[in-house]
Order: sequence, then C-alpha cells, then structure tokens
Amino acid sequence: MSVRSGGAVYMQMQAIDASAWIAPSAQIFGRVAIGAGSSVWHNAVLRAECQQIRIGRMTNLQDFAMLHVGYDDATSIGDFCSIAHHATVHGCTLEDAVLVGIGAVIMDGAVIGAGSIVAGGAVVAEGRSFEPGSVIAGVPAKAIAVRESARANRMNAWLYHRNAQFYREGRHRAWDGPEFEAWRRAKQAEIETDQDL
Repeated sequence: MSVRSGGAVYMQMQAIDASAWIAPSAQIFGRVAIGAGSSVWHNAVLRAECQQIRIGRMTNLQDFAMLHVGYDDATSIGDFCSIAHHATVHGCTLEDAVLVGIGAVIMDGAVIGAGSIVAGGAVVAEGRSFEPGSVIAGVPAKAIAVRESARANRMNAWLYHRNAQFYREGRHRAWDGPEFEAWRRAKQAEIETDQDL
C-alpha cells in the first residue's frame, strides 16, 4: 500500500498473516509484521514511523495496548507473548512466551528474556536487560524472582487465540462452559509436553 503526501510516495510495508485477527477499532500504521494466529484487540495502536514492529505467531496485543518504535530501536515481540490492557511497549525486544501485565511500560532498547513476566504497572527503563524466566516488577522495574513461566504464558496466549477465533465468528463467550473446560484441560496437557510448539 502506498500513501501520497506532498508529491512523495511512502510505502507502508505491512505483512499481516491472514490467520491473525485484528479488531475493527485497532489502528496499525507503518512497517508492521504480525505472525500467524496472533491477535490485536480493541483500540490497540501500533505505530512504526521509523524502524519496524515485528510480532511473532500466537501473540496477543490486548485492548488499548500501545506499541511504538524508538528512533533507533525497532520493536520486536516473539511467539506466544501476551501484552495486557493499557501496556506500552516502546522500541524494545520481548523474547518468546513473555507476559506483560496491565499498564506496564517497557522502554527503548530494553530486552525481556523468554518466559518472563513483567508485572502490571512496572516501568522498565531504557536499555535494561533481563534474563529468561525473570519476574520483573516495580518503578523502576527490577527482577524480583526467577521462575519457569513459559508454559503458563503459552497457555495465556492459547486462551487469547481461542478468544480471537470466537470473535472472528461474532461469538463473545470463548471461555465459558463445559466445552471450554474440556478444551482447556486438553490444551494444558499439550503444553506440559511442549506438543503445542
């Protein structure tokens, strides 16, 4: 897609997998790639006026999430990540199976290791780097524990994937009833043996 402005033509190179679900109110601008099975929820905003935003597969960007790039730093989010409501992810890297809590902020150049949790309301300062499996909290954020959270974080991503499939069909009760409970037990068993990867 190209946009003409003042005689110049700017290319907006977006690569959004056909299996991704994008809410009608989500707004996506600039060079953005979104992987298979991912979802972008209501009123989320992704802007890449420079650099790029890359989102892996099976990742969810929940309602009112804000993803932006730094002038020198791209935003890269791995597979099976969950970015919760009102979180801001700005010019940083999240490795696979990271969960970012409600209202958290992650700034330019930061790196969050695979299987980590960033607690709700945490503020990760520019350039900070955290090892895989970190539990990160506070203002400014620091690692307060280390634990294996990748499988639990993948389960959260699968829940949002199921929810997105239901929303695509106009159904809004994906997490309710005996069929859901059976699905959740089966999916948890897959995850425990890494058959979901």
